[in-house]
Amino acid sequence: MSGHNKWSTIKRKKGALDAKRSKEFSRIIKEISVAVKEGGADPEGNPRLRLAINNAKGVNMPKENILRAITKAEKDPENLQELTFEGYGPGGIAIFIECLTDNNNRTISAVRSTLTKKGGNLGTNGSLAFLFSRKGIFTIAKDKINLDEVELDLIDAGAQNIDDNGDFYVVTTEMEDFGRMNKKLEELKIEVENASLQRIPNDFKSVDKDTAMKFLKLVEELEDNDDVQQVYHNLELTDEVMAAMDNE
Repeated sequence: MSGHNKWSTIKRKKGALDAKRSKEFSRIIKEISVAVKEGGADPEGNPRLRLAINNAKGVNMPKENILRAITKAEKDPENLQELTFEGYGPGGIAIFIECLTDNNNRTISAVRSTLTKKGGNLGTNGSLAFLFSRKGIFTIAKDKINLDEVELDLIDAGAQNIDDNGDFYVVTTEMEDFGRMNKKLEELKIEVENASLQRIPNDFKSVDKDTAMKFLKLVEELEDNDDVQQVYHNLELTDEVMAAMDNE
């Protein structure tokens, strides 16, 4: 199994195990707010907003919640800033944290505190750039696509891999091809459950089960922070660790 495919599988499984609906809604509402501030409230002329709306539908956010978020962002936009943090967790596992916040000091303090408390430490920005590659990741339910009919179109639009993840296909592109693939899927009228730029590890770090579980507790606490949008890492999730996660 290729690294990016394994990562997608892990993220889906981990999400199914412990993601909270309210956290997902909060994350997407922030994306909607930033998108509206950048490009206006009309999704037809704002690709980032269109993408955020598609992702909202992918987590079954009610239509009225989406419209309310757009209206609020248009009338009273939050002053959100994007922050990233890089560091290491227990066992020297690399961790990359993406945030959207209206209070930088609060977010920096909270992230540093969580890392320190859970046996990790912050590094300097850019220090882990070589460990992760930014890729476009598109998750499509199999009942929304006839792959035989559109596979060549997806390859022409920049698909590097099309992986079978059970009920879903996961299409991976280079970061530069993200917009092109998103446009092609819209043209083909293929409904995407989720589309985003993700940081995919180039190599994975293997540690013993106890260290891995300690690290995953750190990830879980970070993800519970309302300012945190995404947490990426390069932990190798062995069968033993996956079984331990299932038993949590």
